[in-house]
Amino acid sequence: MQINTTINDHRIAKLAAFAIALHMLEAVIPSPLPGVKPGIANIVTLYVLFKYDFSSAAWVSMLRVFASSLLLGQFLSPTFILSLAGALLSLCVLWLSMHLPRKYFGAVSLSILAAFAHIAGQLMIVRLWLIPHASVAYLIPIFALAALFFGVINGLITHQLLNNNLETKLENKTDSASSTAT
Repeated sequence: MQINTTINDHRIAKLAAFAIALHMLEAVIPSPLPGVKPGIANIVTLYVLFKYDFSSAAWVSMLRVFASSLLLGQFLSPTFILSLAGALLSLCVLWLSMHLPRKYFGAVSLSILAAFAHIAGQLMIVRLWLIPHASVAYLIPIFALAALFFGVINGLITHQLLNNNLETKLENKTDSASSTAT
C-alpha cells in the first residue's frame, strides 16, 4: 500500500506539528486562573488562514486539538471536549469572517473574534454539560477580558509573522537540519 501525499499535505503536517509543539509548551505554563490560557497555538491557525486558505487552517486546528489531547492523555476527557468545542466554534467564526472586508478585518480583529468564539464554545459546554447552573454566567466578564487581551496579543504576533514570512524560516531550518543529518 502506498500513500500519495502532496506538497500541501506536507505543509499542513509541518504547521500542525508547530501548533502542537506550542500547545504542549503552553500546557506546562501555570495559569493564573483555571481555564485561562493564552492560546499561542492559535497563532499558527490564523497564520495558515491568512497565508493559505480556510481548509488548511481547519486541518491544522483539528490536528492540533486531537494530537495534543492524545499526547497529554486527555483524549475524550472534559478538557478535550472543551478544547474541541472552542476550536470548532472559533473555526466557524473564522469561516464567516472570511466574507468580511480584509481592509477592516485583519489578523488582530480576526484573532479577537476567534478568541471570543473559543471562550463562548467552552462556556457553552461548561453550562450545558459540566456545571448546569446559571452562575456560570458570572465567569463571562473574566473570560471575555482574557479573550480580548490574548486575542489582541496573538493577533499582533500573527500580523508580525505574516510580515516576516515565518514559514520560509521554518522550511530553511528544516532543510538545513535534514542536510546535516544525512
